[in-house]
Amino acid sequence: METDIQIAQNAKMKHIREIAENLGISEDYLEFYGKYKAKLSEEIWEKTADNKDGKLILVTAINPTPAGEGKTTTTVGLGQAMKKLGRSAIIALREPSLGPVMGIKGGAAGGGYAQVVPMEDINLHFTGDMHAITAANNLLSAAIDNHIHQGNELKIDVRRITFKRVLDMNDRALRQVNVGLGGKVNGFPREDGFMITVASEIMAILCLCDGISDLKKRLGDIMIGYSLEDKPIFARDLKVDGAMALLLKDAIKPNLVQTLENTPCLMHGGPFANIAHGCNSVRATKLGLKLADYCITEAGFGADLGAEKFFDIKCRTAGLKPSAVVIVATVRALKYNGGVLKAGLGNENVAALEKGSVNLLKHIENMKKYNLPVVVAINKFPSDTEAELEFIEKLCEKNGVEFALSTVFTDGGNGGVELAEKVIKAAEHGQADFKPIYDLDMSIEDKIRTVTKEIYGGKDVVFMPKAKNEIKKLTELGYSKLPICVAKTQYSLSDNPSLLGRPENFDITVKEVRVSAGAGFIVVLTGDIMTMPGLPKVPSANNIDISESGEITGLF
Repeated sequence: METDIQIAQNAKMKHIREIAENLGISEDYLEFYGKYKAKLSEEIWEKTADNKDGKLILVTAINPTPAGEGKTTTTVGLGQAMKKLGRSAIIALREPSLGPVMGIKGGAAGGGYAQVVPMEDINLHFTGDMHAITAANNLLSAAIDNHIHQGNELKIDVRRITFKRVLDMNDRALRQVNVGLGGKVNGFPREDGFMITVASEIMAILCLCDGISDLKKRLGDIMIGYSLEDKPIFARDLKVDGAMALLLKDAIKPNLVQTLENTPCLMHGGPFANIAHGCNSVRATKLGLKLADYCITEAGFGADLGAEKFFDIKCRTAGLKPSAVVIVATVRALKYNGGVLKAGLGNENVAALEKGSVNLLKHIENMKKYNLPVVVAINKFPSDTEAELEFIEKLCEKNGVEFALSTVFTDGGNGGVELAEKVIKAAEHGQADFKPIYDLDMSIEDKIRTVTKEIYGGKDVVFMPKAKNEIKKLTELGYSKLPICVAKTQYSLSDNPSLLGRPENFDITVKEVRVSAGAGFIVVLTGDIMTMPGLPKVPSANNIDISESGEITGLF
């Protein structure tokens, strides 16, 4: 089989104008970025305001493993399959970050014959949204240090500045830095650090705002730290929120692209799924619901992180009502959860599959707690045996959920028809009655306990002294009614990445709590979470190249 990039380069893409026309969008509402990419202008909102909303489908997954699950590939393939069935469908995805593209994780455009194209552009600079977010973030950082240098009228406590600089690249050397060195002319020395752009609060804000006015207000609400008098200081106090909004005036507009089979895709925003909420923009999702009968979207990492935040943060903030949930799993990943090493995953092992399937069962239970119908999609690999697939099918039947095999990686939309049929049935005839898992009036501590017990399956929460003090402070400042965004490992339901399957009787340890006041949620830090990844020993960038004729190689 050809590589992902070879498949993408052989794709018969249609001009993006034609993709838009099929959605009922005229050229007047498009801002072209070449032939195959476009932003949708602000006027599109007025044009689609009276359209009936379609059905919202969330694609999530079990906890990720080295064996691979294929969540984005399944999302893309599902959209293509719905088109095969003659249904009106649109996909809503996140944009990839350059850091993982050049590092180890890879892109975010799907794989095989279920990809979004032009893949090279999407995985590189795309329409410049990431760079705009980086610029807006670092304008605020520059304003902070300039204000201190120019006399520090706000009395900013340089020891308590919480806002960091960002870069859209994996660079561990920038995690902790000293700035302002080199004498009086360069400002006041202080400790600082860089995060990757997708971990920036500004990324989360872009993805949760509903327009330019809301964007500007949220940017102004960013808390950058505290004064020497222990008072919070905000971006609006530095009077750069307007300029930051200006830098984001184009980035706020959703991007329109297409799949290999010319299914439309809105690709917009890309927040981290552990430090932030891990979903594409509210604007893209809402627009997708106005443009098609089915809007298929995904949430980052496993359902314990991505789906929980999609429901409890994004859906709550935007007033979205999902109609069905797809949980992606693979036989290989479930056997890995059952204790099989990666090298042995190609061998039949029903006993290990049974042992590891508890991870899938927990995610099924969790999704049902949100009162939504569930469909399990098994992303099929050639090594899967009939006995293994039959075990999962019977497991799903026993637990009252629909089950479908997916071969979209090798067969494109044709490989997802059965899945699409079952998702349509669940969305149209299922008993969806969406409700968040916790109430906003609960205390910060009780919200964390609820997610820990109900979603992770933990016993209790241990709050470190620093976290207790921060919760007390945030409660005093009036932030206790915000939803929570738990930052924890994606590899386990617990905060210990080595605890696979369905761990029990564990406590979640909360080390730190801070507010993303502009985004509108409280970040709860557990375990060791990296907000600036590093490159591996042999990064993907080593294999990426471009020839004199412009042919790109090594990009997946």
